[in-house]
Amino acid sequence: MGIHYDEEQQVFHLQTPGSSYCIQIVRDGYLGHLYWGRRIAVYRDSVPFDYIDRGFSPNPDPADRKFSLDNLPQEYPGYGNGDFGIPAYQAGQSNGSEICDLRYRSHRIFAGKPKLPGLPATYIERKDEADTLELVLEDAQTGLRATLIYTVFNEYDAIARSVRFDHTGSDSLVLLRALSASIDFRDDEYDMLTFYGAHTNERNIARRPLVPGIQGAESRRGASSPQQNPFLALLRPGTDEDNGEVYALNLVYSGNFIAQAEVQQYRTTRVSIGINPFGFSWQLTPGESFQTPETIMVYSAQGLGGMSRVFNRLYRMRLSRGKFRDAERPILINNWEATYFDFNADKIEAIAREGKEIGMELFVLDDGWFGKRDNDLSSLGDWTVDHRKLPDGLNNLARRITGMGMQFGLWFEPEMVSPDSELYRRHPDWCLHVADRPRTVGRNQLVLDLSRRDVCDYIVEAMSDILSSAPITYVKWDMNRHLTEIGSALLPAERQRETGHRYILGLYSVLDELISAFPDILFESCSSGGGRYDPGMLYYMPQTWASDNTDAISRLKIQYGNSMVYPAVSMGAHVSGVPNHQVNRITPLDTRGHVAMSGNFGYELDLTQLSPQEKITVKAQVALYKEIRPLIQFGEFYRILSPFEGNEAAWAFVSDDQSEVVLAFFRVLSQPGERVPILKCKGLNPDYLYRHHETGKVYGGDELMYAGLALPRIKGDFISLFWRFSKTCEQ
Repeated sequence: MGIHYDEEQQVFHLQTPGSSYCIQIVRDGYLGHLYWGRRIAVYRDSVPFDYIDRGFSPNPDPADRKFSLDNLPQEYPGYGNGDFGIPAYQAGQSNGSEICDLRYRSHRIFAGKPKLPGLPATYIERKDEADTLELVLEDAQTGLRATLIYTVFNEYDAIARSVRFDHTGSDSLVLLRALSASIDFRDDEYDMLTFYGAHTNERNIARRPLVPGIQGAESRRGASSPQQNPFLALLRPGTDEDNGEVYALNLVYSGNFIAQAEVQQYRTTRVSIGINPFGFSWQLTPGESFQTPETIMVYSAQGLGGMSRVFNRLYRMRLSRGKFRDAERPILINNWEATYFDFNADKIEAIAREGKEIGMELFVLDDGWFGKRDNDLSSLGDWTVDHRKLPDGLNNLARRITGMGMQFGLWFEPEMVSPDSELYRRHPDWCLHVADRPRTVGRNQLVLDLSRRDVCDYIVEAMSDILSSAPITYVKWDMNRHLTEIGSALLPAERQRETGHRYILGLYSVLDELISAFPDILFESCSSGGGRYDPGMLYYMPQTWASDNTDAISRLKIQYGNSMVYPAVSMGAHVSGVPNHQVNRITPLDTRGHVAMSGNFGYELDLTQLSPQEKITVKAQVALYKEIRPLIQFGEFYRILSPFEGNEAAWAFVSDDQSEVVLAFFRVLSQPGERVPILKCKGLNPDYLYRHHETGKVYGGDELMYAGLALPRIKGDFISLFWRFSKTCEQ
């Protein structure tokens, strides 16, 4: 059992293989946060709460000036009765008050992990994989009950945490804030790490020391967004890739979020994460419940690399689901940058035929196959085949391609509607909108109101008709704008602030129906690239198009940043043409291939325009990736050199048994008078001997890691090197 309760001390001790998390019931039923960090065998009260009489800190008990919620490290704090920090919850009442006082009522410890109704979450396959603690808190006056849910994984250094609110009283309540987790640290000696970016510039890394006040990341865009990601980590100063302490939180949610750290008056730190309270409320009538999304918490004493490998492994094995979780993903060719909207069946077949001859396995028909879609001005929502481009229909084209031995995939953007569409003309109220307000467009489109059941049913029916009409084995699910005028025609005024969350719940419902109905289709998430690359989407779709920016040099940072949390197998990465369509950069085909082979591999260019030598190179890349695919997609990932810190990047993929290694090195710009570069590998077994596939030379694992590998001196910009090593008995 990974959860222990000391009844005498009233301490709950949660243990993963490498970490401990301790909670204590203190006087009057308040919950205090004792400890989160490296695993300890037994907590024996070495860091008790220190009660001090502080000026301006109010006291629940007038006779005891030392006890104040303003100073107590709490587990799930409220606001209004002495704690002035960021609250984890707020509930409005009919008398206008927002004061609630949740106190311990009961608890339950059991084997297993409960599901979260309507929400994505990590899961278990056997009851003995995890243990769960439910702590029930209640406000006696209103009847609001909060059940804090903690699941400890026995094979992963991670804790899953969420909250369920139940209204047991007689008067209506309005949840104004319902965060998934809050943690009070006893000091402020940390750096904060978050991700930031923009369309085509996703997952940059921001690291800065904490300062007094509030700092963090959030989205108000209706999606997790490329601008920020629902992730926050605290790092001890000096923590690097391989050493030091990391405390990380990642929200399993795809909508508006907030992740923040508040350094308080006595140099303590409160970290909290959950649904963004901005624009949010939820009506709770008596007997109703509200479930918050799940937060995954990871503590690492082995730096950022140790943190990443926990997230990567957990998400690959216990967040992604279905037949594709453990299946090798196909090498694809997508026609988007080859043709954009300008194609016909013969052109598509010609690209697919070239792909088949080169060794590719899946052809994906992108935007433009439906309605009257010659540009991005029309037809979203009209999911019927355009017979001008495909006169013999979609099924005929799909069978022409599958007849070659290729799989066939299709692009959709189901959440959107074009004002110039038959769907919008029939149902103008089906989009998100506010009465008597203009409807803001983005990419010439509006957002369908997925808080409505009739809209969700239409999407499921329309997509099911297409997916049943042809031998389709892959869907690229795009989402190319964020939410504005977030209102619903069907919700009453007092529930309009529920629209954003109801939209996400509707999206999850649609996805659940479709993947259940079509379990043999591989779904890939996309939001203009990585605009909704979050754990919530990975629960339904095991891979994500990482960025619309296919430039290899830009992708070094994008893919490096993604790897902090998300596994390589989830990361769509394609070789595209040059000059690159996003940044106009010309990079060598080898470099483009090596970068793309560091993720879920594919191509996005016109194969019919390749030179004979380029075809030879591409064919060799495809053949190589097929050999190393199990290692790339299911091995352990080690970052070696950061493109955010210098002119070079490097990383390694290592098999679980440490017998196979792929090592990649990238140099952005050539420099005069450089030192002889030496690259030190990571993740190898120091006692193994490894044979280099190309030269046959044998090196010790200790030698490759500690002495390193001298790199050849190559002149030129945008250079890459790729090595394969295998365990050998040769001396």
